[in-house]
Amino acid sequence: MLSAMSSRSTHGTENSPTAEQLQILQTASEFAYRIWENRTGSCQTFLRSYPLDQTLTRQQIDDLIQDYTLDDNYQLADEPQVMSGLRNLRTLLMMRWIWQDALQAITLDQLTDELSEFADGCISFAKEYTYKGLIRQYGEPTFIDSKGNVQIDDMAIMAMGKLGAHELNLSSDIDLIFIHKKRGETNGNKANGTRSIDNKRFMTRLGQGIIKLLDQNTADGFVFRIDMRLRPWGDGSDLAIHLSALQKYFSLHGRAWERFAWLKANIIGQVDQDFYNDIESLIKPFVFRYYVDYSAFSALREMKSLIQNQVAQREDLDNIKLGAGGIRDIEFIVQAFQLIYGGRHTQLQVKSCLKAMQVLHEFNYLESTTYNQLQAAYRFLRRLEHGIQGINDQQTQRLPHDPQWQHNLAITLGFDDWSALLTTLNQHRENVNIPFERMVIDRQVANDENIEVDAKSIDEQVEQLNEVLTEENRHRLRSFWQSKLVKNLSDEARGRLDDAYPVVVHALLAHEDKQLANSALPRLIDLLEAICRRSIYLVMIAENPNATTELIPMLSASPWIAKELAQYPVLLDTFLQQRYRHLPDKDELSDILRQQLLRVEPGDEEKLLSVLRLFKKNQILAVAAGDILAERPIMEVSDSLSYIAAVVLEAALDRAFAEIVSRYGYPIGQDGDPVTEADCGFAIIGYGKLGGLELSYASDLDLVFLHRIKEGGMTTGEKSVSGMKFAARLVQKLMNYLNTQTRDGRVYEIDMRLRPSGNAGMMVVSYHAFETYQLEKAWSWEHQALVRARAVCGDRRVTARFCNIRRDVLVLPRTIDQVRNEVTSMRIKMQKHLGTSQWQQQKAGKFHLKQDTGGIIDIEFLAQFAVLAYSNEHPSLANWSDNVRIFEEVASLGIWEKQVCQDLSDAYLRIRTATHKLALSEQSLLVDDTLWKETRALVQAQWQHLMGVGSDEK
Repeated sequence: MLSAMSSRSTHGTENSPTAEQLQILQTASEFAYRIWENRTGSCQTFLRSYPLDQTLTRQQIDDLIQDYTLDDNYQLADEPQVMSGLRNLRTLLMMRWIWQDALQAITLDQLTDELSEFADGCISFAKEYTYKGLIRQYGEPTFIDSKGNVQIDDMAIMAMGKLGAHELNLSSDIDLIFIHKKRGETNGNKANGTRSIDNKRFMTRLGQGIIKLLDQNTADGFVFRIDMRLRPWGDGSDLAIHLSALQKYFSLHGRAWERFAWLKANIIGQVDQDFYNDIESLIKPFVFRYYVDYSAFSALREMKSLIQNQVAQREDLDNIKLGAGGIRDIEFIVQAFQLIYGGRHTQLQVKSCLKAMQVLHEFNYLESTTYNQLQAAYRFLRRLEHGIQGINDQQTQRLPHDPQWQHNLAITLGFDDWSALLTTLNQHRENVNIPFERMVIDRQVANDENIEVDAKSIDEQVEQLNEVLTEENRHRLRSFWQSKLVKNLSDEARGRLDDAYPVVVHALLAHEDKQLANSALPRLIDLLEAICRRSIYLVMIAENPNATTELIPMLSASPWIAKELAQYPVLLDTFLQQRYRHLPDKDELSDILRQQLLRVEPGDEEKLLSVLRLFKKNQILAVAAGDILAERPIMEVSDSLSYIAAVVLEAALDRAFAEIVSRYGYPIGQDGDPVTEADCGFAIIGYGKLGGLELSYASDLDLVFLHRIKEGGMTTGEKSVSGMKFAARLVQKLMNYLNTQTRDGRVYEIDMRLRPSGNAGMMVVSYHAFETYQLEKAWSWEHQALVRARAVCGDRRVTARFCNIRRDVLVLPRTIDQVRNEVTSMRIKMQKHLGTSQWQQQKAGKFHLKQDTGGIIDIEFLAQFAVLAYSNEHPSLANWSDNVRIFEEVASLGIWEKQVCQDLSDAYLRIRTATHKLALSEQSLLVDDTLWKETRALVQAQWQHLMGVGSDEK
């Protein structure tokens, strides 16, 4: 750095800036210099009172806020004037801060502290200002305490992220969460014209008032961008949450990634001590565990992976916050150690990244060299971040691309030129990246030392590959390298392709089966063509040689996977990080999707659909990888596919409910109270493969929707509608999310024909109506379908009631002959309806694994027959919706011989395994009959034995 920059003069003539200082400001910031030019007089007056060589105290900041919110009579101004005053004050302070930073008249710690103090002061003022207006209108919010005494409610404003740690940057948004004490209502007084409202509505309006005062963009700009999406349940949930609801959320729904968010949580302003203690007693045990908590590593990997995916999708390689070795990596290192060891060492329970880093060093969790490098990198990156944001007051961490601003930024930060700045930046990034990868990323190193090749050895490996490949594939490979695509690549992309190619060659040669390489190569070339221009994915390949080796059998086995990867290269991350080695359970999947949905704005349906589609594709491809490479059992594969669908349905229902509530308010439940986000009054019931936890890769979803709301009651919103209309619009919105056809396809194909009265029936019905229909009107085949039904997600009371209805219907008394006749009749109708004759010409010597006698349908019908025929005598049969567990229960009850049940289960799993493999290879279910004669004969024999009807009769 230039030594002169560290000693820049901040003293002008009589506190007026010098020409040199003005030049420094113009070099540093187009935004700040424009303020000076447009408001020279007011800027000079401001700087005479608050010179550039001085820092501000909190008292001075509070005095400024007060001064700029008074009217001409020195009284608190009306709302428009207050908003204008705060924005004008923010403009002058930003000009001053940017100038001080460019002059190096203020340290990083002083700058972030002043920014944070200003934010705290503005939020505290906005709360008090809005609160006074609300109590004039509604009275004070009150509640009854445990001793029966009336208490005044209050709202604590939780600052999250950088504001919580007092590390706010020059153009940062602020993450807030609003917490109040308890439910109750205001003490409105008719005598003075005030009316009472409940505390929830009061606190919501208080929060909305704060956001409006600070966040709304007016002709004068804004004060702070406010982000409320970190609150429990995210967007669509109540703006303020009371203590008992927060406690319940932490205990039942709080996720690992949220511990990182709440680690920096801090209360803004003053609240009474008991309220403060209550909040702290909830947050601390949620964030910090007494034991050494290594689970933080898995959460950290998932969070980092999400960010890496986002960076890769945006090709945001110049992001000094989210990119490798950036600010976020440093924060992750520190926060992971805090979560792991903070329960044992309370000294680690600090908000500031730099302070926590120092404690980690003192406790020897960071050795001296690493600590020194990390804190130096953090300070450099944060100052660079301020320099970037100061240019145009933009919330960005991307390096400028304009050569002039690259030069200006370098000069502002004390470098001779842009190249010198980049050299220092890259060194800091490397110093961060090494400990981050050591701690967080399981870096894949090639098992074969030949992967580290020089030019000569790569030539030798290419020659070896040529001996393995067919003539057709050798031609394909040559054509790829001679293509216009490769020739027109940028130097950077071509360099990345050259770096990745030895890994690709090694991967093709690593398998002894020559056919594997030859079948994979055309699909691998398609993939390389798809990712060459998005060359960040070539870096993924180059840095993950072992994972790339395992990609070859994937491409060989499944043209479907190859097409998905070529169309959506971002899915490569799933394979290259080898996530298929651990298939997430339902809770983990919920966490992953919830994180991805956090930054989807309300009403942004395009982004929502994109996130849902990408999540589904990513997770299904991970399952497929596990299916092919890890040879996972078919039931484990189907369970995972069913969990993915359930998580998508749950997230879509939450978003749809929030969207409809925002328009019409909450519907009234059958208990007379409005429903809530936690118990929304609706449930999604899965039938068929989803109901039986037996989904395949391309399965559609058979769904039925139930509710528990008063259909004639009106919703609570200003624009209210009937409960029935709310329900109908909720389902329509949900179907739009799931079933909308885009260029990327649908999230899921949805089939609702199994709802009461089929296509002629209502889209959603109450559970009372559903029960009446099932007991009084449903056909026998609908009871058959009910065997393979289960509650997937939604309101707990609705799902519990459905389970009871299902059980009551399935255990109805039926004669065995009656059930046998009805099931057999339905099987015959199905074969006729599906038009078996249409494939008869193709079927010479063929067997359709699903529809033909001895196939999947026969086995499923046998399971359904067993449940309907014997559940009245053996109610435990109604517990299960999947065929394998039904057969296990039938055997344990002694209804059928154990060997019979085992044979049927084995046949079922054998056929389903084959259907999954055929789906991955994009082949028909019409297979060579000779390969399935034994299995088919076994199923046919059991059908005849148990149903008393042979194949000919069917």
